[in-house]
Amino acid sequence: MKISTRGEYGLRAMVALARSYGSGPNALASVAHDSAVPPAYLEQLLGMLRRAGLVASTRGAHGGYALAQPPEAIRIGDIYRVLEGPIAPMECVSEVEPDEQCPLIDGCATRVVWLKVRDNIIDALDSTTLADLTAPHAVRSSESVTADVDATSHVPA
Repeated sequence: MKISTRGEYGLRAMVALARSYGSGPNALASVAHDSAVPPAYLEQLLGMLRRAGLVASTRGAHGGYALAQPPEAIRIGDIYRVLEGPIAPMECVSEVEPDEQCPLIDGCATRVVWLKVRDNIIDALDSTTLADLTAPHAVRSSESVTADVDATSHVPA
């Protein structure tokens, strides 16, 4: 399962909107700048998120985009599903419509692993909200995780 630029850019834009939650609509250009997403592409993504009820848009000179719900009510999994579709590291374990065409589906030893991977991804995405990502400690925490991964990673010689 690879997250496309749609998912990456959309999440960045939602974090930018969460950081300014409560201050009114944000101009598209401002969100594009804050999230480092090309404006034309951002407009498409925000349209998808608006149709899903995660973003509200206001027309006019003082219009723009804002979260339709508080940051603590929007789970990262909600954003991911709107932009990327169902969570599925393998087609046979999709959370919505598993592809059961594989001839080994009933006795597949590896499917158990993919189900665990899927469930852990779902848990991580659905237990994290935009508020979690915009909390003051969020940047420090991500730096700590990166440092921990770097310290424990190794490449065989």
